[in-house]
Amino acid sequence: MTIIIIAITSIVSIAAFNRTDLMEKLQFNASQIYHRKEYHRMITHGFVHANWEHLIVNMIVLLSFGRAIEMYFEYSFGRMANAYFLILYFGGMIASNGYALFKHRNNYYYNAVGASGAVSAVLFAAIFFEPWDKIYFFGVIPVPGIVFAVLYLVYSYYMSRKQNDNIAHDAHFLGALFGFVFPILLNFQFLERFLDKLFRLI
Repeated sequence: MTIIIIAITSIVSIAAFNRTDLMEKLQFNASQIYHRKEYHRMITHGFVHANWEHLIVNMIVLLSFGRAIEMYFEYSFGRMANAYFLILYFGGMIASNGYALFKHRNNYYYNAVGASGAVSAVLFAAIFFEPWDKIYFFGVIPVPGIVFAVLYLVYSYYMSRKQNDNIAHDAHFLGALFGFVFPILLNFQFLERFLDKLFRLI
């Protein structure tokens, strides 16, 4: 599923780089969703990206952690693994923009694109299953996953309050929270396993 999502997202994103009409139809726009009932935008915005860097970073992170989650789900849920992975990914995509939908429902000029909320969900699900596995910050600095998670949430929350750039930090924050909680919703016993792994090395 990870490879399929990456392939589709890359094709649509690259096509939208040179077609503003396609970008405008697919991007997240809270006003269009709320007032014109264009609910597809809650999902389609995750298939378009602002530029090559935005696309490449998201797809690399998804590739790095998506396959790991697929293997965890295959081991734990068998034939339901693909369905649960899709719920994690697209659920994270929807949950990440829930706050923006309410906040910007009357702001026609607010737009957002990218799969960052969904990718954050996948990343944090991976951290949930293996909290002490290393994540390479900027691709170079090894940081324990649980430490990275805390820093990521603090930074995303802080930057979402400042609102001084064009990045939807609140989407990163909410997508990450969804990804962390989702395994517990599937099987509450996963929480016991997480706590056991977390405190085993503290």
